[in-house]
Amino acid sequence: MIRVIDGTKGLEAAFPGGRFSLPGWERYIDDAAPGVRALCEADLREMLAEGLSWEEAFLPVLNGAWENKACRARAAASLRTVTEGLDARVAARFGKSPDADIVLYLGLCCGAGWVTPVNGKTAVLLGLEKIAELGWDSVDDMNGLVLHELGHVYQEQYGVLRRRHDRPADAFLWQLFTEGIAMVFEQELAGGPAYYHQDKNGWKRWCDGNAGQLARDFQADLPAMTRGTQRYFGDWALYHGRPDTGYYLGARLVRHMMETAPFDALIAYDVPAVRRGFDSFLQTL
Repeated sequence: MIRVIDGTKGLEAAFPGGRFSLPGWERYIDDAAPGVRALCEADLREMLAEGLSWEEAFLPVLNGAWENKACRARAAASLRTVTEGLDARVAARFGKSPDADIVLYLGLCCGAGWVTPVNGKTAVLLGLEKIAELGWDSVDDMNGLVLHELGHVYQEQYGVLRRRHDRPADAFLWQLFTEGIAMVFEQELAGGPAYYHQDKNGWKRWCDGNAGQLARDFQADLPAMTRGTQRYFGDWALYHGRPDTGYYLGARLVRHMMETAPFDALIAYDVPAVRRGFDSFLQTL
């Protein structure tokens, strides 16, 4: 079952006098999202240990979330739109629904969206302060944050999300596949195969026109690809000036593989099966 927790209520406790207060936030988060405080504080300690400044990197973002009341309202409204009847919609399309909590909350700049266990349950955590900073408050943005992450949860709970890799290239091929699974899961609930929440400023049109080169370049890059050099996953990783092209390619790969196997069979595939699927996919481009 999918449960939705809107932690936008009670935010004033974290902003006495209109400015962020860490003790006030602790009272807020323990009431709004029990179990999340320890995760946020541990993440904050790691980031501060890396040299980030609390006053320069964190406080402006947190205070900005309080000041941007309109963004908070839009984010909450978009979450309601995306999750309305979601449990039933997922079950109607896929036959079953993942067990997860979706939590919209004020964090400590840990991220706009991440999946982690909370109190023994899988949670999709949506950091309101990062959503406000990035302007990710539209329905399309919330689709990307909620439905995409639920796709990963679905594969983890009903298939296999993590596999051992004998060589670095397989790790990135597996990432292409799992991101493709999550994209297809999102598409099936948000608009069909042509839907991509990343489609802004002609992004999909460009990807459609360059799909063959994109796939061949991804294959050519695989042997030497590292987290620092990969150019396919993340809005900071640019392939010919375009971000997130790996999500497009992954969805195309999974759609190709679905021509010979159902979605629920694919989510249990191993690395060699994905490698064979990618080789077959390349031959179609």
